[in-house]
Amino acid sequence: MKKYLIILLLFFFAVLACQKNSQNQGPMEQQVVDKAIAFHGMEQLNNSSFSLTFREMDYTYTMRDGRYKYTRTQTDSLGREVVDILTNEGHLRLTNGDTTEVTEEKSAAYSRSVNSVIYFFRLPFGLNDDAVIKSYQGTTDIKGKTYHEVRITFKQEGGGEDFDDVFLYWFDTEDYRMDYMAYLYHTDGGGLRFREAINQRRVEGVLVQDYINYKPADESIDINTIDELFEAGELEELSRIINEQVQIRFNP
Repeated sequence: MKKYLIILLLFFFAVLACQKNSQNQGPMEQQVVDKAIAFHGMEQLNNSSFSLTFREMDYTYTMRDGRYKYTRTQTDSLGREVVDILTNEGHLRLTNGDTTEVTEEKSAAYSRSVNSVIYFFRLPFGLNDDAVIKSYQGTTDIKGKTYHEVRITFKQEGGGEDFDDVFLYWFDTEDYRMDYMAYLYHTDGGGLRFREAINQRRVEGVLVQDYINYKPADESIDINTIDELFEAGELEELSRIINEQVQIRFNP
């Protein structure tokens, strides 16, 4: 009897230790996101810079202690260099080095376009932003692998004009690699998309990914069912998100 009592006590203390460790690490959704950011090598992106080329346009990113600067450089139909600059203060457009006056509507569109490329390139880094609301959806099997599924929504305060967008992310349960994502957006007519990561490689220790971009035939479906449509081969490929000439530098 004494032997069984000792075993029972040991089991009880082991359960308490596991619960305490889980509490120290935070909710499951937070654990998954933190481990994914670590696996992707993105812990230092708060103080770093990078550059890349996407669809023949050059992008740069600089972040230091909460101060950021994103740029996009392209050549217009007249052969002029057009640079969009996005900072904490707002948006600025330069044409051949001179400030270009644009309407508030166009400025917002240019800002969304630049921010979107940077945001998706940095994922999953941005999932710990203050405006992010995370929820754990359990595990899901996709293409024979098991994934943690995390749902992301945003607070209205600090969430930008796209605060009502909804994202789903799938992280490998073994190494926390982000292999898939889906998002429901409302700007520019709205829509539902699913992305599959391809061409995964490391640049200065950071996992860089390209994507195949898909959409369902009916974009009004429940976002929670889109992974099932992907598994069934029922999504249409729209485009490929290819990030070229990627360079990353961490600030001292």
